[in-house]
Amino acid sequence: MKAARQVLAFIWASPYSLLGLSIGLIGLCTGGHAQRRGHALEFYGGFTKWFLHRLPSGQFVLALTLGHTILGQTEAALDVAREHEWVHVRQFERWGPFMGPAYLLCSLYQWLRGRRPYRDNPFEREAYGD
Repeated sequence: MKAARQVLAFIWASPYSLLGLSIGLIGLCTGGHAQRRGHALEFYGGFTKWFLHRLPSGQFVLALTLGHTILGQTEAALDVAREHEWVHVRQFERWGPFMGPAYLLCSLYQWLRGRRPYRDNPFEREAYGD
């Protein structure tokens, strides 16, 4: 039963996992690295680092989760952010293809209320343990 549930979670989160895998594979081709942690793949360096730097406030982004892939600036950044990012992996397993829109709508709602779109987002509050 647990194995079937895990397979369904992989399928449910797969649109985002495939996007993360694509970014990670480009990272590997450009000098980056990969490692498997549990049932997720972590990528860092190369294009992956370049991509993260191009995000809003990118120089401060240690890592980003897309489904069952975690993209990090460096291996050390992944070590620091791993616990936080694993909460996001579980969120992708619950929300599947709705995770992106739900996350963005929560950020927009916080911004419209004059709050912090990232830090006050309920997905981030859960990941930070608030």
